[in-house]
Amino acid sequence: MYICVCNAIRENELRAAALREGGDAESVYAALGKRPDCRQCLEEADEFIDEVRNCASLAMIAA
Repeated sequence: MYICVCNAIRENELRAAALREGGDAESVYAALGKRPDCRQCLEEADEFIDEVRNCASLAMIAA
């Protein structure tokens, strides 16, 4: 599924970048060599990034 249609950023790309990079959606987009165009996706992207990072933290704690 696409998170950002303008930049054709898919969930799996955003997930991987969120785990490698810090910061908000704009920072993660920049790490992918992209920038938000219409900006309509940023709120959802920020929520998705937070969820990915929280799940990764919980997985590390459980391990």
